[in-house]
Parts: sequence; structure tokens; C-alpha cells
Amino acid sequence: MSQIPEELRYATSHEWVRMEDDGNVYVGISDHAQDSLGDLVFVEPPEVGDEISTGDECGVVESVKAASDIYAPMSGEVIAVNENLEDSPELVNQDPYGDGWIYQLKPANKAEWDELLSADDYATTLEDDED
Repeated sequence: MSQIPEELRYATSHEWVRMEDDGNVYVGISDHAQDSLGDLVFVEPPEVGDEISTGDECGVVESVKAASDIYAPMSGEVIAVNENLEDSPELVNQDPYGDGWIYQLKPANKAEWDELLSADDYATTLEDDED
């Protein structure tokens, strides 16, 4: 079973979101997503300064098996990207909820946080996908 930290929120497209005390959020892909993709060989995050809207394609992760789009779980301005992934995309496989974060966002509408899935709801979507 995939790790699904309780303190995070999730999109049905398998991105996770962690809200910081300053109101900004970190975004990455879930343990389930990285496990499904296999060994990552390339991560293309959005650009710092990009304005993205919920549901937009905003990056790509590539593994030895497939390439997959990253979708914006919340709207806002990209304020940082994880530059360590340029040389070490495997960080997403090793620590998807920590060192493997992909980008940081200044949300345009913090209420979108409440529209994301809780850990329990995300787990239910994974179970439904297995059926």
C-alpha cells in the first residue's frame, strides 16, 4: 500500500499539496504515482514566475517506462522549483513527500485547498482504481 500522509491534500491526478505556515504550498507527485511510473530519469517542473490554474498541465515527469504530465492542483504563481531534481530525479522515487517535492506555489485562492482530497478520500480513489 502506498504512503499517504494525513497532513497533505491530494488531487485525483496524483499530485500532493503541503500548506506551509506562510500560506505557500509545496507540490509533488504521490508515492502511488512515482511507484506506478517506476525509476524517474527526468523531471521538468514549471518555470518560476509561471501563473498556473487548477488542472493546467504544468510539468512532466519521465521514467524508464513512460512520461506523465504534472497537473496544477491549485492556482497561483510558481515561486520556486526543486533544482536538485535536475541532477537527481530519483529523489522523487526515494522521498516523494520530502526531498522529492517538485515546485512551490503562492496560491491565488487558498480556498482551493479545501477542494482537494483528504488522505482518506485519496486512498479511496486508489482503491476504486484497483477495482
